[in-house]
Amino acid sequence: GLFVTDYFTRTPRKLSPFRSFASIELFHFHIPEDTVIAVWNLITFKEQGGTFGDQCPDRSITVYFRSGAPSVINPLHTHFPRDTAVPGSFALTLTWTLPNRTTGVFNVTSPLPGDWFLAAHLPKDEGKISVKGLYEECQYLFQPQLIVQRLVNIAVLYPGHVTEQSMAPHNRSCLYKVFVPSYTSRVLVEVLQCRGAEGCPLWLRVRAKAPPLHNSTTLDCREHTPCQLAQDLPFWQHWYYVLVEKHPGVPGTLSFQVTVQLTDCSRPSLARPPFLPSSASMNMPHSFGSAGGLALGDSPPPTSPNDTKHPIPIPVTSHAGERCWPVRPTLRNELDTFSVHFYIFFGPNVSVPPDRPAVFVINLLPVLDSGGVLNLELRLNVSSLCGENVTVFGCLNHEVPLTSSDNTSVTCETESLAGFLLSVNATASLSRLRIPYPQTGSWYLSLRSLCATEHGFEPCTNVTAEVYLRAYLSPCINDCGIYGQCKLLRTNNYLYAACECKAGWNGWGCTDNAEAFSYGFQLLSTLLLCLSNVMFVPPVAIAVRSHYLLEAAVYIFTMFFSTFYHACDQPGIVVFCIMEYDVLQFCDFLGSLMSVWVTVIAMARLQPIVKQASVLYLLGAMLLSMALQMDRHGLWNLLGPSLFALGIMAVAWTARTIRRRHCYPPTWKRWAFYLCPGALIAAAAVLLYAFVETEENYFYIHSIWHLLIAGSVGFLLPPRAKPSRRLGPLPRRKGCGYQLCVNEQEELGLVDPAVASINSICTS
Repeated sequence: GLFVTDYFTRTPRKLSPFRSFASIELFHFHIPEDTVIAVWNLITFKEQGGTFGDQCPDRSITVYFRSGAPSVINPLHTHFPRDTAVPGSFALTLTWTLPNRTTGVFNVTSPLPGDWFLAAHLPKDEGKISVKGLYEECQYLFQPQLIVQRLVNIAVLYPGHVTEQSMAPHNRSCLYKVFVPSYTSRVLVEVLQCRGAEGCPLWLRVRAKAPPLHNSTTLDCREHTPCQLAQDLPFWQHWYYVLVEKHPGVPGTLSFQVTVQLTDCSRPSLARPPFLPSSASMNMPHSFGSAGGLALGDSPPPTSPNDTKHPIPIPVTSHAGERCWPVRPTLRNELDTFSVHFYIFFGPNVSVPPDRPAVFVINLLPVLDSGGVLNLELRLNVSSLCGENVTVFGCLNHEVPLTSSDNTSVTCETESLAGFLLSVNATASLSRLRIPYPQTGSWYLSLRSLCATEHGFEPCTNVTAEVYLRAYLSPCINDCGIYGQCKLLRTNNYLYAACECKAGWNGWGCTDNAEAFSYGFQLLSTLLLCLSNVMFVPPVAIAVRSHYLLEAAVYIFTMFFSTFYHACDQPGIVVFCIMEYDVLQFCDFLGSLMSVWVTVIAMARLQPIVKQASVLYLLGAMLLSMALQMDRHGLWNLLGPSLFALGIMAVAWTARTIRRRHCYPPTWKRWAFYLCPGALIAAAAVLLYAFVETEENYFYIHSIWHLLIAGSVGFLLPPRAKPSRRLGPLPRRKGCGYQLCVNEQEELGLVDPAVASINSICTS
């Protein structure tokens, strides 16, 4: 046949260690119909500092594949919430073949058409808190590429018509497809008048939505006469593909006829009309292929009188389970993103008669609804049972309702159909079902009532059960509870929601408490982070005593906002916020940086040198506010102002040292008991903050950081000026028209310039 190859690619993205589904990278692809093979080329490479990360360690990358909706993954093996159905997916792990690059290939033969989703992540790390910009991080980038090969002009079989086909010696198979509309209970494919070899050496394979595989429903025509293959309960509104394959080693040309019969379940004794003039009569897609037979590996044959379609009478027998019941629609009410309610007409109370099921349909829109959670709730009105031991069973199936004729069956699965079972009775009157990331399309809910007896379940008599039915779409399961946050995420134009848990809670709905923090631990951690700021009280007292009123005000500001920021920043339920979180965080960061700034400027003693030293305080406040607004977690927000202030202090101290030709500060006690201990305490605090702090030890390491920083301020703050009477008269330096009076106590770094008094200006 004629093959067409399509290529799709996505932009490389940085992968993150797995913590929850909110930390994965999701990629969305669309596979067209009639695709015979899809090949994913998975490219992964390392980067460090804008170059190839040859020195980065090898970390395994896990990739998940799923058709129709994103994968529901659980790499940490946590517990799912109750009543949650977990759909399956396929996963593979990529290993590194080169120092900085690796490539993996994933092939899917005859993939299902429609949306496909890839999810990728790194393994969970130890949770180290790193300072942004301290060193070049290793980045692992992932880029998937998709190559699909699809057939064009696949022959279409019309129900009730015969298609004649000749298979040349060099051809092995012929592929057809037939569209199955709604209310079809059975698809019957038959091969007739097989000629050219003994015993009809053909295999007949049938599959829904995509071309058949080796494990699809298969029939050997040599062993079955007539060669008929039936599919009960087919998917509605989908293509079914029929593959007629020749046995190997058969010489010559084989000729045969293929016909398809669809059974209308609303009229089980009648077949579909043998001839429909237009595709609209069958609710067919307009682009449904060609009308002639097409052999794989061959070109379309020329039209001939022997290759025309003509109806033939085929007897249709009524099979068990072919009868279907009316499907009641639901009204879709969209409230918000992934917040949709499905209302039942004349509901929400539903009557379930004893002699027939009640069937409802829930339509999920393509792409838009697959990123949330489908919730279903059944509540039995016990008073409607009239004392009978009645159980109401509900079967939720995708794309076709399951209405078995076996009134005593309580299963929702067949050989080719899987579903979800719900049940309510007088003892357990409430049943829930949650399906995260449901596949889009039509979901059918079939309700029926059975009475429990000694011999099992039997049909009830004269008892109509009443059930309250609620169906809705939500972003997350129970809004992630009190220990989680439901986040709305986006990848390109696709939206999905996921829970981000806190306080040690895990799981899809933040309900797994295996590693959860206890209330006592949460309270202790909050008190540690808040009360450790009390260590700023001694620096405030020292600053006030030394007449550093501006510095004392900054320390009070820092202590106040750091306390209430950490009280609001807690992950658990011990949380107290006096204002918005963003305001508290900004004020906490600004106060911390301003404390460093004003302390170092005070140590420089710039008052005699720069008469308006307060300009530096104001300039520092404005520059720090600008830097924090740009990036609050950057390394240079802390290091830049600190180095600049230290540079000013170094220049001032050097100038004093040169002027008086002696080291400044001049006393060894100042160095030994104040400056060196304060510098060592501050350095220890910075090392703890930058290299030791992790998510697990954050509560006590960060509390120690508060204690050390506040303690270092108490050591580094300059002392108050004390006038001394032992010093001689001040030397005088002549200036232009005036005598300049110089305070030697200030030059020696022993007094505060604000206290040193000069009684008068000496005139010449």
